[in-house]
Amino acid sequence: MRKNVLIIGAGGVAHVAAHKCAQNNDILGDICIASRTPSKCDSIIESVKRKKHLKDPEGKISSYALNALDITATVKLIKETKSQIVINLAQSYVNMSVLEACIQAQAAYIDTAIHEEPNKVCEDPPWYANYEWKKQDECKQKSITAILGAGFDPGVVNAYCALAVKHYFDEVDTIDIMDVNAGNHGKYFATNFDPEINFREFKKVWTWIDRKWVEEKVHAIKMVYDFPVVGAQPVYLNGHDELHSLSKYIDANSIRFWMGFGDHYINVFSVLTNLGLTSEKPIKTAEGVEVVPLKVIKAILPDPLSLAPNYTGKTCIGNFVKGTKDGKKREIFIYNTCDHGDCYKEVESQAICYTAGVPPVATAMLIASGVWDVRKMVNVEELDPDPFIEILDRIGLPTIVQENPKVLPQMQRVK
Repeated sequence: MRKNVLIIGAGGVAHVAAHKCAQNNDILGDICIASRTPSKCDSIIESVKRKKHLKDPEGKISSYALNALDITATVKLIKETKSQIVINLAQSYVNMSVLEACIQAQAAYIDTAIHEEPNKVCEDPPWYANYEWKKQDECKQKSITAILGAGFDPGVVNAYCALAVKHYFDEVDTIDIMDVNAGNHGKYFATNFDPEINFREFKKVWTWIDRKWVEEKVHAIKMVYDFPVVGAQPVYLNGHDELHSLSKYIDANSIRFWMGFGDHYINVFSVLTNLGLTSEKPIKTAEGVEVVPLKVIKAILPDPLSLAPNYTGKTCIGNFVKGTKDGKKREIFIYNTCDHGDCYKEVESQAICYTAGVPPVATAMLIASGVWDVRKMVNVEELDPDPFIEILDRIGLPTIVQENPKVLPQMQRVK
């Protein structure tokens, strides 16, 4: 059994994860939240206590100042807090530093997104092989459990792929992962998670079709799918972290990722991009001040967690899987829906942060109990999906499997 969790990061996803760790602190033990800005950690702790979410009221929850790029400082904090599980929910620039700290401190490592370098945007595949997978041998040699991409997408959708292979298909032809938010936050424009990371994704699209990588332009291929609960929503072909590991570990001809965007979002994003305001490259103002346009946009846009009190509507994220079972064609949609208002009532968050913050806690619980304490580096789809799905069902993200869902519509090239 492992005890004590260190959460690195203090954004919207970390906010949810802290609440969920508190609700399960009888299993997870003490909770530490560390960030460059301790006041943000303290605000999360205040929210946890306000909602009375410490299942064991005698359990500890504390905050610390930490620059997660400082490996030595991170190792020291892990050891001082006796944290045996680290949930990395900081910006993905720190992944490799936190992973190295966990290896040195002999702690289990969990993250929810692929590593990125600040000066490299939308790198060509293979993404995991460029960074995290280079540590596979070392993790195995030193018996370090490192579970990569354990949010929702990547994360739960990877488990849905494994679930489809294990229970529903003999052969998989196509997997379409679709993520849509049919909600209204009441702002003129906002992103549902870190704007900087959000916009960095939209430079080019890499997708896995007919067992090879295909490059497409951003927001160039669209379809309108009639989702359960949320109804007809436009989704655009997009690149995403999970496609790389799934292309290796799931035997399927094509695996694609689709993200939902309304016309207003597309229009505003296009204007910002055409003006150069989504660029990660520094520029100088007339006064000689060097700024990064993307970071300026991030500073201007609302903090994703601040959207929570007024957010209405629901999300729907799932995998449309086509293949054969017992010699017959089969189609299923494995999905979850999440309500913004319900999330706020429970943990003072919106549903986007909720869907990303609950799964790493479920992962931590499985490591704590030994079920997923695999003593090596893995992606979620390499693990048995059943216990993961079962815990998610219990702690807030139930899975629904729909047989013979509505047929996927024809894809349209829009530009």
